[in-house]
Amino acid sequence: MSILIFTSQSYEWKAKFKKRTFTLGWSNKRGVCEDARPANDEELPSSYIEEYRCALDAEIIKYVSEAYPKGVCSVYCANGKDVEEPGSDFELVVVISAARHSPQNFCNGSWRSIWHMEFKDELQIVEVRGKLQVGAHYFEEGNVQLDAKHECKDSTIFQSPDDCAVSLTTIIRHHETEYLNSLQVSYSNLPDTTFKDLRRKLPVTRTLFPWHNTLQFSLTRDIQKNLGLESSK
Repeated sequence: MSILIFTSQSYEWKAKFKKRTFTLGWSNKRGVCEDARPANDEELPSSYIEEYRCALDAEIIKYVSEAYPKGVCSVYCANGKDVEEPGSDFELVVVISAARHSPQNFCNGSWRSIWHMEFKDELQIVEVRGKLQVGAHYFEEGNVQLDAKHECKDSTIFQSPDDCAVSLTTIIRHHETEYLNSLQVSYSNLPDTTFKDLRRKLPVTRTLFPWHNTLQFSLTRDIQKNLGLESSK
């Protein structure tokens, strides 16, 4: 069973976010969450790591609220949570998920992206690796499904928590917007490309084969002659 640590957010009066951190167990066999409880102090990232995590979390929340109105996101430390000061590497992970189900309009869709960010102190860079997965299903008078995956890489300078958060969020925004635009272009070209290839094509003459009058073709006459069918008429 895997142990996960995450931060929940509940919107309170006076427009303030109240954050609480929980741990939970994930059963790979059953596919369910188990034993959710508030996290202990020793399970939480150090104050140094938390500065970077919180700054990035705030920027990602703003981005997701703009790009995915019904989306959710989370930022957590995958490696190096006990690093207390500059001089060591650590890794943060951003998870974004959004879904829209509209069966009354015969369509459903989902977006998932996971971004691994490796903070390398010696090189003073942050390496970014992203995995994006999009699913779409249209089923009005037909059945068209999309299951697309995309991976990308990028990097930025290792800076202060706030500057890193802005820079990393800009990278995520750029790659996700670019990929979404490419999908929209592909969809707009489907009628003239993929769907066109699925249709039965006409001959070069652009006319249907005249099955009702095949005698006009010499091949038909030759076959009848060889089989002795002409004399039987």
